Order: sequence, then structure tokens, then C-alpha cells
Amino acid sequence: MTRSSKLIALAFLLPLAPLACDSSGSMKMADGKSLYDRLGGEKAVTAVVDDFVNRAAGDPMVNFTRKGTPAEWPATPENVAHLKKMLTEFICANTGGPQKYEGRSMKSVHRGMQITDAEFNALAADLTASLNKFKVPAKEQAELMSIVGSTRSQIVGA
Repeated sequence: MTRSSKLIALAFLLPLAPLACDSSGSMKMADGKSLYDRLGGEKAVTAVVDDFVNRAAGDPMVNFTRKGTPAEWPATPENVAHLKKMLTEFICANTGGPQKYEGRSMKSVHRGMQITDAEFNALAADLTASLNKFKVPAKEQAELMSIVGSTRSQIVGA
């Protein structure tokens, strides 16, 4: 098992015991800091998302444009910018940031893309590589990957 696949496996098994929900439903550590804060806020999330999307776009294991599926996607500069914006919004909102995710549901966004488990895993590995590039600590990586992993059933095979 590679280091990346171990990290992915760990992330999906991460116990959330040290976390608590505040009155808004956001996950926070016992010290009161949300994952969003510990990641460095919107600026840091935006940097990771930018690197991640660029990395995934060049990864043949991902099939970024969904070539050969009913949902082929033109990776125009406008489409890529929109994807980065929505992904940043999604991550910020789901890690305790003040942003609200205004996009469609994961299932509807990915409908017809025919994403496989292997492609989802490749995307997760690309995200891990981007998090490593920005020196995000393992604990925060695991928490974020747990959030990402929770979307698998809504994305794979949609």
C-alpha cells in the first residue's frame, strides 16, 4: 500500500470523537477552532483547490473532461474557473467557514459522468498531493479527506 493510499484509507476511518458541533452545526475542535480556521481560511483553501484542479486535470487516471461519457465536459477557462469557485465554496462551507455552498447537489452535478471508484480514488490521491504540497498537517488532511469521502456514494456511478 502506498503512502497516499494509506492516507486515504486513514482519512475515511478517522474517528471524529475530538470534534464537537457548535450551534450552527459546524465541526470544531475542543479548542474552538474549526477545520476551516486550521486550514488557513478561504485564501489557503483557494490555493489548495487551484493546485488540486490543475493536478487532476493532468492526471490520466481521473478523466477530467469525462471523455467517452454522456457528460463530456469542455475544460474552458470559464468552466475551470467556475469549478474552482464551486469547489472552494463547498470545502469552505463544509469545514466550518462562513461561506454558504450555493451549488447543486453532488448527485446532480455528477449525473452522467460515470465516475468509477478508481477515478474517485485518483482524485483523492491528487487532493492529498496538493495538501502535502502546502504542508497541511496530517490531522487536518484526514478530517478533510473524511468530508470528501462522505461524498463518494453521491458521486461514483451517478
